[in-house]
Amino acid sequence: MDEEYDCVVLGTGLTECILSGMLSVSGKKVLHMDRNKYYGGESASITPLEDLFSKFSNPKPDESYGRTRDWNVDLIPKFLMAEGQLVKLLIHTGVTRYLEFKSIEGSYVMGKSGKISKVPADEKEALTSDLMGLFEKRRFKNFLVYVQEFDEANPASWKDIDPHKTTMDEVYKKYSLDENTSDFVGHALALYRNDDYKSAPCLEAIKRIKLYSNSLAKYGKSPYLYPLYGLGELPQGFARLSAIYGGTYMLDKPVDEIIVGGDGKVTGVRSGSETVKCKSVYCDPTYAMDKSRKVGQVVRCICLMDHPIPNTKDALSTQIIIPQKQVGRKSDIYVTMVSYTHQVAGKGWFIAMVSTNVETGNPEAEIQPGLNLLGPIKNKFVQVSDVYEPLADGSGDNVFISKSYDATSHFETTCLDVLSIFKRGTGEEFDFSKVKHTLEDDV
Repeated sequence: MDEEYDCVVLGTGLTECILSGMLSVSGKKVLHMDRNKYYGGESASITPLEDLFSKFSNPKPDESYGRTRDWNVDLIPKFLMAEGQLVKLLIHTGVTRYLEFKSIEGSYVMGKSGKISKVPADEKEALTSDLMGLFEKRRFKNFLVYVQEFDEANPASWKDIDPHKTTMDEVYKKYSLDENTSDFVGHALALYRNDDYKSAPCLEAIKRIKLYSNSLAKYGKSPYLYPLYGLGELPQGFARLSAIYGGTYMLDKPVDEIIVGGDGKVTGVRSGSETVKCKSVYCDPTYAMDKSRKVGQVVRCICLMDHPIPNTKDALSTQIIIPQKQVGRKSDIYVTMVSYTHQVAGKGWFIAMVSTNVETGNPEAEIQPGLNLLGPIKNKFVQVSDVYEPLADGSGDNVFISKSYDATSHFETTCLDVLSIFKRGTGEEFDFSKVKHTLEDDV
């Protein structure tokens, strides 16, 4: 372990594993360490099932759950946007050859009636949606057509909207969209977590809506993908990739100290009596608590069920977003559900997860609107996690720290963090134009 490396990566959470893969592919000599015996850190998939029960201090599962080795339960469940940045990173780095994906069957949103409805993402769905009245449907259809034809490089397609100045609120008013419609557009299509985006220039929101509909167009049922055998497959795929490019992995290795030289810059990492030299360190906040601060909490509830979620046409996988306004909150509630068809549960079993930002002293009550949608729950496991972010950008000491995973049910926010850290650490933007093939090329 007394060699010298360009980078030492601490923790095998998804963010760190993607960075490790990207750094290895770009020619850096990487050592990747984790204090745990398993890959994935906070974003691990737990198997066999009794490990999940014991983690939450529950008695062992009975035989009704089937073979416990058939279960892979994500601690932090998220889906991938079919056209999103994580899929591009997976393709660029070649990790897709280790993974198999399945399309998520439905994407739903809770409307003002308290009922869940399919998120309408194209003109045809807009006209049949029960979220809007007849005239509102036409207005929404016109808005969707505008977004689809919008091209940032072609000002003629902007019509009389300036994407760098006109706010999203003004765009909604221009198309006379009512509050309920703008609510599901912002939260279920553009995937914003609160309404701050409305007062910002509309370009970012328009791009997000386009991403949703382009992802939906790719596979048809929803814009989301999910890897067979659970999200724990993602960090392991990147670990294999890093190894191919000469990266070294060490699990079950305690990390005792990040060593900083006289100039304030990192010089190495100590584990017991061994020290490894390096020029930079990439890690999750738990490896550098003195350089991180707590910014909130996320509550997540894993629910094991023997039936699909009611009112989703018996979908074997789905996502539901409950916009904050519908339940008088400051942040949205996310529900994801996967099942035995993804090789993550015993036959006939379903795993739902409800998550949101903690806003009160009673986090479990805050996720109740999500739990109410699920029908009978056989077993549930509630976890409240602290959310950390780095105090500095890493340029001073060359220690680049990721943010904790948020409550969202997709990976777009995690990817923004990965790309930001990559730029801060290497001094260059990650070039997506290098991504030459698509998911289908690997099939």
